[in-house]
Amino acid sequence: MDRLRRFRGLHPSGRFRGWGGVMAMVAACVLTGSLTLLPLSHSVGEDPADSAQQRISTAVPVVAEDCDLLESSVQPSGVDGEAIKRIKARKVPKLVVGIDQNSYGWGYRNPLTKELEGFDIDLVHAIAEEIFGDPDAVTYRAVTTSQRIPALKKEEGKDGAVDLVVRTMSIDCQRKKEVLFSTAYFETGLQLLAPKGSAIKGYDESLRGKRVCSASGSSADSKLRAESFGAKRVSVPNQLDCLVRLQLDEADAIMTDNSLAAGLMAQDPAIERVGAQLPKEYYGIAAKNGNTDLIARVNKVLKDYSAGGDDSRWTRSYKKWLAKGLPGLTGPPTAR
Repeated sequence: MDRLRRFRGLHPSGRFRGWGGVMAMVAACVLTGSLTLLPLSHSVGEDPADSAQQRISTAVPVVAEDCDLLESSVQPSGVDGEAIKRIKARKVPKLVVGIDQNSYGWGYRNPLTKELEGFDIDLVHAIAEEIFGDPDAVTYRAVTTSQRIPALKKEEGKDGAVDLVVRTMSIDCQRKKEVLFSTAYFETGLQLLAPKGSAIKGYDESLRGKRVCSASGSSADSKLRAESFGAKRVSVPNQLDCLVRLQLDEADAIMTDNSLAAGLMAQDPAIERVGAQLPKEYYGIAAKNGNTDLIARVNKVLKDYSAGGDDSRWTRSYKKWLAKGLPGLTGPPTAR
């Protein structure tokens, strides 16, 4: 907290970062320390879409992967299999879900209401309602980016174990070997963030000698490990920590998902996306290998969630939490 006492909303160059930057610093100091949370309801939404914000690119090719139909999953089903029966038979019958609580618009604790909110949190409520008939039958566990898969691999009932991870988790071939994924519920892609006026122009040679921050265990971290263009990698537990590093002049740029970048920009108007979005990635909900019936039930929720076009629950949640920073989306990827 010493850094927070020194921080007064000013970038080291003297530029004012805005109250959102202060909130980001508070979040990094306070929020990331919590591991187990009680179920909370969501509150009021965000402002209407702002057409001035940058759009997600949809003209980029799908990443070439060595596994077929990357975002494919099992057929939707409403049947209670062994995994769901075990969950319902618990002394306290609740779904245990790993979430983020510091990604604005996705999963974060509102500093005014103290409640968890966001697009991913709405999805968790929908899954709990489908399984238990109660949207609040959830125990939340905040997990860092790198803890997502380990939390799923822990033995059920052990400290830190979760049934599902609903935390802006990109589906990739390596992860599909370790956990079960639902069908894709959101399309995104990696992109760089930098202070306005920065000499960094994108994921290219302009990164040479620069400090680029990413969350450990993320797709961005893997990308930078594979090719950094001469940049110095700065790894942190969560992407919000990267915003704090940037504000404290301990990083020159952030690499993260375009969809998460929108939340960081909302908290600090002195930063912007730079360069092109990298090839498409897809968010999925993850479960422990073997819990096929649980993922089949999640896929049923996702199917129902996107039904109804402009009046679907997916669209209503998107408009409430994400449309301002990510305008122009009409629905989730086609289920496979």
